[in-house]
Amino acid sequence: MTFRDLSELLDPGLSLPINGTTYLVPPPDAETGLRLQRMSDWLIGVAAASQTDTDAPRPDAQLVSDAEELDLYRDSLGSAYTEMIDGGVPWPWIKVAGMTAFLHWTVGAEQAEAYWAAGGRPEPRAGNRATRRAARSTPPQGSATGTNPTRPAPHKQAASRGATSSRTGR
Repeated sequence: MTFRDLSELLDPGLSLPINGTTYLVPPPDAETGLRLQRMSDWLIGVAAASQTDTDAPRPDAQLVSDAEELDLYRDSLGSAYTEMIDGGVPWPWIKVAGMTAFLHWTVGAEQAEAYWAAGGRPEPRAGNRATRRAARSTPPQGSATGTNPTRPAPHKQAASRGATSSRTGR
């Protein structure tokens, strides 16, 4: 079996269009890539712990220092970081580009594209009770009446409740 050159199979970098200029973000070298992957694994671990552990950092807590955040963007963007600075790209745009590159190199292209497409504003999760209730109370698409065909009709629910209470002796 003959293997094709890997450069023919893998994307040579990440192209990020900003204000009419496309910046080519080169893949990180091995040492930088491993450092970025460790940071990603740590952040994912912190995020998972914050959902279950009361001692975990609050969602609004500063997880990394300003210097570490800057290093994250520089490392993720490589030579494109300097090109963006020299090109006068505003800092908020560099942050979105840096996080997009970070996600691309550590989590995957789909997540990076979603983050980029959202302008760096990921969708809020339906984490609180009110949001989950609102999502459940929204009528299903295609239902003009707002009824859910999988639920029994209200009179059947009342009848089944009555049958249940008579079985329990209430």
